[in-house]
Amino acid sequence: MSHEQAKILPRIEGPHSIKHLSMSEMAALADEVRQYIIETVSDTGGHLAPNLGVVELTLALHRVFDSPRDQLVWDVGHQCYTHKIITGRCDAMSTLRQPGGISGFPKRNESAHDVFETGHSSTSVASALGLAVARDLRGDDSEVVAIIGDGALTGGLAYEGLNNTGDLGTRMTVVLNDNSMSIAPNVGAMSQYLARVRSDPTYNRLKEDVNVLLKGIPRVGKSMVGSLRRVKGSLKYLLLPGILFEELGFTYLGPVDGHDIQALTDVLKRSTTIPGPVLVHVLTVKGKGYPPAERHPEQFHGVGAFDIESGATKKSSGVSYTKVFSEGLLALAEKDSRIVGITAAMREGTGLDQMAEQYPDRYFDVGIAEGGAVTFAAGLAAGGQRPVVAIYSTFMQRAFDQVVHDVAHQKLPVIFAIDRAGIVGADGDTHQGALDIAMLRTVPHLVSMAPRDENMLRRMLVTAHEYEEGPVSIRFPRGAGHGVAVDDDLQPLSLGTAEPLAFGGDGAIIAIGHPAHEALKAHKQLLSEGLKIAVLDARFIKPLDRERIVELARTVPFIVTVEEGSCHGGFGSAVLELLTEELPPEEMPKVRIVGLPDVFIPHGDQNEQRREYGLTADGLVATVRHLAKAERTGFAKAWAVMKGKMRRGVGE
Repeated sequence: MSHEQAKILPRIEGPHSIKHLSMSEMAALADEVRQYIIETVSDTGGHLAPNLGVVELTLALHRVFDSPRDQLVWDVGHQCYTHKIITGRCDAMSTLRQPGGISGFPKRNESAHDVFETGHSSTSVASALGLAVARDLRGDDSEVVAIIGDGALTGGLAYEGLNNTGDLGTRMTVVLNDNSMSIAPNVGAMSQYLARVRSDPTYNRLKEDVNVLLKGIPRVGKSMVGSLRRVKGSLKYLLLPGILFEELGFTYLGPVDGHDIQALTDVLKRSTTIPGPVLVHVLTVKGKGYPPAERHPEQFHGVGAFDIESGATKKSSGVSYTKVFSEGLLALAEKDSRIVGITAAMREGTGLDQMAEQYPDRYFDVGIAEGGAVTFAAGLAAGGQRPVVAIYSTFMQRAFDQVVHDVAHQKLPVIFAIDRAGIVGADGDTHQGALDIAMLRTVPHLVSMAPRDENMLRRMLVTAHEYEEGPVSIRFPRGAGHGVAVDDDLQPLSLGTAEPLAFGGDGAIIAIGHPAHEALKAHKQLLSEGLKIAVLDARFIKPLDRERIVELARTVPFIVTVEEGSCHGGFGSAVLELLTEELPPEEMPKVRIVGLPDVFIPHGDQNEQRREYGLTADGLVATVRHLAKAERTGFAKAWAVMKGKMRRGVGE
């Protein structure tokens, strides 16, 4: 059923439109919204399973609360599609995650109903607390609600927010959307704790019975009062599984069926009558209403375009860099029992699923806790193991202090496999891997590499494994490689050595990572135009091949550096710094840095954005042509000046 075929959805102009619907109409609306999300994501791709799980919850939230006066803060944000549909963006859903279309996450510039932007996990409680305190300082009586999944409760920032909220006693509501999943099934003690709460059908009855029992105990002597207080505490811990949140300062309500709109409405209304912070525990099913997503919620967490009837997704051509990394890690783990794989709740996404299956005792999922993953790896390395932390570039930002303080400062041999480095496409500005080069090249003792193809990635893994003097990072992009076969005999690289790929004296391109392939294409095209441009694959971001780069700089009039990372403080900056250190001004070639601009790059198509930022062969050709033309023009002007001086000298 499309949006046009729906009966109730076309009448929804905003949250006010659902306030007075009957419960039967609300249930019908939930069905229509769920089907509309399935149809939309089947065309555009996106986060399907998490959105299907919160349809009724979102409708109940907008029925009870008055958004945007009452502020709804979504954790991670990948479950906000129903929210967007209800808040006036229904007709724009066909543009979801498309260039120029609406984002798959909350965006303040899209709607007043998106009060806080997020794409990373565990931020909702702390940010909602800030909004609630700001409200109190203003002196109004609006409500603030944070909606956080149980997966996000594996992140330490969530506990910092809960702790601070309970300490301040600020009036706000935290809705815990508990589906026992983050992307993959949840791990850790909190997950087990919530499972016990979920599985206890007598919880609410026990809670009320205990309160009645304790209130009925007569007040007698001081010693007896102390004993009764201890008994009360013991009974609470024995009988009330939700006591953890109560002890943090929250009034705990639940668990409640997250697909029962009436029950949700009742408990959310009740939360507004309670002073201080309230936690509403809601039980939902990830992928609800679409059988393939219910059976395989991890596969349908984030998905490309797919066939609704079969659930089959369109397979990308070629082997992904993630797959190449996974196979390389398994090969190392087979030879070295010290190899340990670590992920922060991204088993499939980082390619560690095979490690988990073949070497379960050497695989660890720490939950959504990137900083914890890095410090855990530091401890493993200090204990003689060889930990490999597989992490997306965008999430590496969350662990920067741990990389500096816990790993690099101690020169511990931790390997960082940085996936999704560079442009990531439809996930957009919160997920672009633009900053890791600039960020990590500032860290002492850290060796950083980037492969141009699949074979080089495997060689770099071998290199990182053999280097035990400190940490190593290897960054590689999202998507398929170039179809390059992997050598049978993989030899490590000499530390800090670049590789010449083409020779020429008219100019040079120094590339890092997969743009080296585009540089080679540009070389061939320019050769046909009579320009002989050298191409150097740097391979190492740190340490640079100082000797080879300086030698090259002395032989060409200009150098173009290219990287799929931020131009500011990135690889090109490192090359420029090196040349200014080693060459006098009169020997300095012109240097043009090609990379990502100093902006948060929006969602879009990977290839289109690479063209936009000059990272393709055509873009490099245009840059080289411009520099070559300027060089010729400059030479012509200098020659004209020289000839003029010669004439004046003859005349005089």
